[in-house]
Amino acid sequence: MLKVEDIQALIELVDRSSLDEFEYENEGTVIKMKKNSGVQVVERPLREAAAPVPAPQPPVHSEAAQPATPVQSQTPATSNDENLHKIVSPMVGTFYQASSPEAEPYVQVGSKVSPNTVVCIIEAMKLFNEIEAEVEGEIVDILVKDGQLVEFGQPLFLVKTK
Repeated sequence: MLKVEDIQALIELVDRSSLDEFEYENEGTVIKMKKNSGVQVVERPLREAAAPVPAPQPPVHSEAAQPATPVQSQTPATSNDENLHKIVSPMVGTFYQASSPEAEPYVQVGSKVSPNTVVCIIEAMKLFNEIEAEVEGEIVDILVKDGQLVEFGQPLFLVKTK
């Protein structure tokens, strides 16, 4: 089985290339990537015939379409404040504020964080990856909603650094 780092490297390579589609098979694991369509991983024995899983379709844009409404900030943050640090997603996956639906969020607006403070979890391919703050400061804004799909490099939190 590939490590998350290997999959991230594959995603970055495909993203930078002129390829529109990529498929990788190894020891019963199949990884299929399509630009602007998402990433799929299907684990099955290579000899087993299975119906293909349809990939999500990219959104259709028209001139009359309205832009998506951004997630509203929980507290206003001054964008020109040079002491604001963005904690960004290191991978594509699903953002979770807590370790389980019943648990308290790792951080909230106003929480003090240090570089090794876990601020959230990103689930990628059934692997739960703890994301650390990497800076010392105070959470001033949470930019995504719990359960939301996030992209590589997407800002998740704003931290006012000391």
